[in-house]
Amino acid sequence: MTYNKEVVVVGAGLAGSEAAYQLAKRGIKVKLYEMKKVKKTEAHKSDNFAELVCSNSLGANNLANASGLMKEELRRLDSLVIKSADNNRVPAGQALAVDRDGFSQEITFILREMENIEIIEEELIEIPEDKIVLIASGPLTSEALSKKIGELTHSDYLYFYDAAAPIVTLESINMDIAYRQSRYGKGEGEYINCPMNKEQYYTFYNALITAERAPLKAFEEEKIFDACMPVERIAMTGEKTLVFGPLKPKGLINPKTDKMDYAVVQLRQDDKEGKLYNIVGFQTNLKWGEQKRVFSMIPGLENAEFIRYGVMHRNTFINSTQLLDETLKLKTRDNIYFAGQITGSEGYVSSVATGMMAAINIAHRLEEKSSFILDDRSSIGAMVKYITEEKKNFQPMGPNFGIIRSLDERIRDKKERYNKISSIALEYLDIKLAEI
Repeated sequence: MTYNKEVVVVGAGLAGSEAAYQLAKRGIKVKLYEMKKVKKTEAHKSDNFAELVCSNSLGANNLANASGLMKEELRRLDSLVIKSADNNRVPAGQALAVDRDGFSQEITFILREMENIEIIEEELIEIPEDKIVLIASGPLTSEALSKKIGELTHSDYLYFYDAAAPIVTLESINMDIAYRQSRYGKGEGEYINCPMNKEQYYTFYNALITAERAPLKAFEEEKIFDACMPVERIAMTGEKTLVFGPLKPKGLINPKTDKMDYAVVQLRQDDKEGKLYNIVGFQTNLKWGEQKRVFSMIPGLENAEFIRYGVMHRNTFINSTQLLDETLKLKTRDNIYFAGQITGSEGYVSSVATGMMAAINIAHRLEEKSSFILDDRSSIGAMVKYITEEKKNFQPMGPNFGIIRSLDERIRDKKERYNKISSIALEYLDIKLAEI
């Protein structure tokens, strides 16, 4: 069937926003559906597009990290989302963290002003059969659309739970106790550190593991993705797990004592003005009153003002490895594509990447060009391959060097090895870009 040059994009999250931009700048008309103004999910607070509902960090920003490599690949592909992230960056050491409001406001403004984009602020319930449709409805897809997708895929959804960390105000942090310092002296002290001695740690630990958690729905099986494991669940695996995990003191020397503390809770800047800080690694499913009680036991946060408590919500994804081809099109329906976390591409940056790749391939198809496929020499290509290559036990995954093609040579130093892989990936991407 031949389709006209108008594409329906469902969802204006990271994947949908990127896809709409990529299509529109190529002269393709886009109907962008976003329901937040009329129907918000339990995790969304703003009406803006590309809202970050968990951390304000898009991960590492250096080429010795697969997430950093993916960001650089996206920059070279003219990503709207990564460009906006760079424009709204806040201090976070070697990570790319953003002022979440400024970031989403910029993306919203650009998309609303683009000539080829029509914003439709309502819930899409019926999936058109006469147009190409890109479903980027995200991990919190509405019940009505979920039912339609279930009918399309003839399969049950997979799902896991994602948890977001609390945010506190800078002025409520007790800096007589806390101190500014980045681990191993990197980043010029861009983190605020709340130190704990052994007694304080175990008092906090016991309160944390016995605190009351928000109930999950009885009919849902709890599947918690490791990268977003709630801090209380991490603590329950062993009394010292936190000390070797999110509360590890390694690489930090308390300037007030000139010693390394028993445990340290780090806070990272969450807005451009530096007025808000999120508690790093403290994704949680505790009830809000319990969060206030337990997290206020952290030295330096005894009078903390919580402007957002942690939340936990269901993330939904399809079994993409059986359902999608390498262009992210549904194998059983010629007009349906998927992108974002609903495909099992975990994390902000992977969502952007799949949104971009689906959009470019839709555009190429409508313009009667060959598909734009990246192989696993690139971080983006490796991610698309991971979610579309059939496998028995499919679980969401973010960018990592484990899925990128290995070097032919052996390099023992890990940083040198990863930088070499990144160098090859970017050289390869430049060649592919030259081809189009």
